[in-house]
Amino acid sequence: MPEIAEIARAVHFIRKNLVGKTIAACTALDDKNVFDSKYDTTGEQFQKHMIGNTVKDAGQQGKYFWLVMAKAPHPVLHFGMNGWLKFKNEHSYYYRAKPGEEVEEWPPKYWKFHLETKAGKGEEKIEAAFVDSRRFARIKLVDCPGDKIREHSPLKENGPDPVVDADKVTVEWLKEKCASKKVPIKAMLLDQANISGIGNWVGDEIMYNAKMHPEQYANTLNDDQIVQLHKSIHYICKTACDLLAESEKFPEDWLFKHRWGKGKKDASKTLPNGEKIMFLTVGGRTSAVIPSVQKKTGPVAKEMSEAEAADEEKGPKLKAKTPAKEKTPKGKAAKDDAVNGEGTPTVNGKKRKVKQEEEEPDEADVPKAKKKATNGSKKDVTESVKEEDSGGRRRSGRLQKA
Repeated sequence: MPEIAEIARAVHFIRKNLVGKTIAACTALDDKNVFDSKYDTTGEQFQKHMIGNTVKDAGQQGKYFWLVMAKAPHPVLHFGMNGWLKFKNEHSYYYRAKPGEEVEEWPPKYWKFHLETKAGKGEEKIEAAFVDSRRFARIKLVDCPGDKIREHSPLKENGPDPVVDADKVTVEWLKEKCASKKVPIKAMLLDQANISGIGNWVGDEIMYNAKMHPEQYANTLNDDQIVQLHKSIHYICKTACDLLAESEKFPEDWLFKHRWGKGKKDASKTLPNGEKIMFLTVGGRTSAVIPSVQKKTGPVAKEMSEAEAADEEKGPKLKAKTPAKEKTPKGKAAKDDAVNGEGTPTVNGKKRKVKQEEEEPDEADVPKAKKKATNGSKKDVTESVKEEDSGGRRRSGRLQKA
């Protein structure tokens, strides 16, 4: 998934090629997965607002970026898992182009919108295309003044950007954030509601640079560790952004150059100095760890639970009771337990498979679906109603009889 550095690269190419240019033509697919209906955005609306409008600037907050247009609304975009913004006149990806890759069909495969600018005096027109093969990207139109975009959803729900908002991500800010989070430190960094832009590889690099085990709980870090974590966050994020995510230019001592060996037959599982690379799951994501460097200095996951159990045993012994399951609205449980934008969503601590393309219905909507189904024919039930399990969750398929 493109992270803070890759987004910085995309913004760089937008400023280089599109800022100051007027959009002469734009074609957008009406893909309901990508164009976000939550913000009343469709491909048709996007196309209408872009044609004849001028790009004034571009901005970034973590994994989101946007175009400041001469006339509102302004497009706010997220690449999802593997989206990208391509330019016909130059290779904009953050990896080196393979032979023959620089010349491809236009518009490129998997495009969601493509546009071209008016050709100025002595300037050729610029053609750009937003591509996404997996359809996890999001494009929204935000209707507000250009300098107020970050005060609106979806940006206002996300934490500060460690590069753009370096003055906000202070040691004191980090100390308060860690103290309030009883979660593994890497999971805290991956949660975009806490801090914007840190994804899996950036999180691993920060943990390695800080010599910190990713499973250690954030609220167990001491002051010295928080000071070091603060330095590592700023160093890794700023360096990666300054280098526009070009990994060949990353420092030789970074973990990035050696962390991609999991599952590959002949890949090295050690650093050049012989230190072993191990992989474990933290915050729903596979994490590369160097055990000889990243040592645990406090309880982690299971150890934390065992420590709490021991503390309870020291207190007055009461008759044990089986705790009743807490009834939590379906949507809220998933939101509370899942890492925002990262990892595998969980409900009440258990992993749960979900499709990003469809949203779970509110419980209040389920009876309505039943009622509608029973009023129709058997064929209508089969085709239009989603199956419900005993917990009221709808799944695609036939309606299951009680």
